[in-house]
Amino acid sequence: MSTRAPLDVASLSHPGMVRTHNEDSVFVDGEAGLAVLADGMGGYSAGEVASGIAVNVISTGMLAELESGRELSRVDVGSGLTHAALLLQQQIALANKGIYEAAQARPECAGMGTTLVATVFVQNRVSIGHIGDSRCYRLRVDRFEQLTHDHSLLQEQIDSGMLTQEQAKYSLNKNLVTRALGIEAVVPPDIAEYRVEAEDIYLLCSDGLTDMVDAEAVREIIASKRSDLAEAAAELIDVANQNGGRDNISVVLVRVPEDFLPTGGWLQRWMAKKPT
Repeated sequence: MSTRAPLDVASLSHPGMVRTHNEDSVFVDGEAGLAVLADGMGGYSAGEVASGIAVNVISTGMLAELESGRELSRVDVGSGLTHAALLLQQQIALANKGIYEAAQARPECAGMGTTLVATVFVQNRVSIGHIGDSRCYRLRVDRFEQLTHDHSLLQEQIDSGMLTQEQAKYSLNKNLVTRALGIEAVVPPDIAEYRVEAEDIYLLCSDGLTDMVDAEAVREIIASKRSDLAEAAAELIDVANQNGGRDNISVVLVRVPEDFLPTGGWLQRWMAKKPT
């Protein structure tokens, strides 16, 4: 059994000030080192169904493997990814299959889908999988950095030079995603891995936060409440609602205590040489 300390975690989800129900779904387990956030889309309650399937499939599958005792920090030679990252990729594919098949079988769920961002922390690495415009950020000391790249029409316009970051703030295309879980039979996620350092704080969030609160304000809230993630999560939701709350708002905060990380050995020394 692992003797590492659990991750310090907090999560909160709110329907916002306009929507009548919440189509976001969230799961976080500090002991297992797992967090999953999905922002559903679709008519009636179909978005809630899609996000619920995604979070349930991924959290159930990942927890079973994380608790199995398998060595998930080993690196696969062919892909260059750890086994934890490959496992996350597999569980996302299973979630996509579940949503797609449910949409085909249930007329009221036709066309449903969900964005997704998920993190799994193993040893001193974090594996991140994402689809759509739900995001993962990292606060390391005072540097706040977005680790995911949106799959959205707006991001494509920014990448192509059609819009500047400032112009993008006023775009009407903020909610048009170009990739979503469950919309097609196969939807590949982006998978990335980063080295983890003690006291890093990771934010997973739906676009209900980032459309309402700019990145600098988010950074200031998290940085000022490093020792109370629950309070930070509540303030992020409050500020998003004060700014209009036009969508469901979900946040997960994860802080890495020093005692979570391995204390030494060849694996830590080798992984520390990997890029951040």
